[in-house]
Amino acid sequence: MKRREFITLLGGTAVAWPLVARAQQRERVRSIGILLPAAADDAQYQVWVGAFLQGLAQLGWNIGLNTRIDTRWATANADAVRRQAAELAALAPDVILAPGASTLGPLLQVTRAVPIVFAIVADPVGAGFIENLARPGGNATGFTPFEYGIGVKWLEVLKQTVPSVTRVAVLRDPATPSGPAQFGVIQAVAPSLRVEVNPVNLRDAAEIERAVAAFAGSSNGGLIVTASGLALVHRSLIVKLAAQHRLPAVYFERVFVAAGGLISYGPDQIDQFRRAAGYVDRILKGEKPADLPVQAPTKYELVINLQTARALGLEVPPTLVARADEVIE
Repeated sequence: MKRREFITLLGGTAVAWPLVARAQQRERVRSIGILLPAAADDAQYQVWVGAFLQGLAQLGWNIGLNTRIDTRWATANADAVRRQAAELAALAPDVILAPGASTLGPLLQVTRAVPIVFAIVADPVGAGFIENLARPGGNATGFTPFEYGIGVKWLEVLKQTVPSVTRVAVLRDPATPSGPAQFGVIQAVAPSLRVEVNPVNLRDAAEIERAVAAFAGSSNGGLIVTASGLALVHRSLIVKLAAQHRLPAVYFERVFVAAGGLISYGPDQIDQFRRAAGYVDRILKGEKPADLPVQAPTKYELVINLQTARALGLEVPPTLVARADEVIE
């Protein structure tokens, strides 16, 4: 190569290198981990993850272009969740999405460095996940689905729908702080509504079946299903048992009513996951979880299944139907 040609080539390369470097910097692929306490064929979690990914896309994060997603379906088995949490954290992604307490807790046990955004964790302060709502202070932040006082609303809706109910089985996850806490709120207000409440643990399907069958042996009973990942995992069984034993039930999430449950009242969980995408976006752009306040829901919804009401021989009060955000005929 002639000296003049070499100098020309070198000069051209010197000009090109910064341009290439800047282009590569703009298009650096960011890694997002997702840890889910469900099987890969769980339709509800697929909807939630879809809402999260849609939110990311609307903010300019596109899979295969500037972001990579590593999704771990750990099922509801606690050992599997812990194992997958450790494996995911070891990959050191830029940020991890953890839906609830059952995945956030194990992740925080294995990493205090990787940023984590949660979508539906009740009382993250009480659980020890963060320092306070305004300034979480660690590597996790996100969204809380409700205050425990919502348990009062569940009991009031059940009594308004079926005034004859005097006994209520409260299904809760005893392994998470929010399980006993939600039951405690309902238990505290029950005497004023002349209702006796009984806790039913959600450890496994066999325990749920035995407990609900035993409870249904006496008259004037109803169910309240409090918020937990295990309740979602066992939702088909719970809705089936409620129908089988003719127990009116109030649930925390619409998916139960869509599957044949009677009534649900709670936050719009899909909206929670879309909002979680916003926090992931802010973290990928340089903000720290410690400085991002935990936010409450902005949308609540009351959903009623009138077909189920008719099957139970119930007439839902017209005033309650008029207040519903959705009525399933």
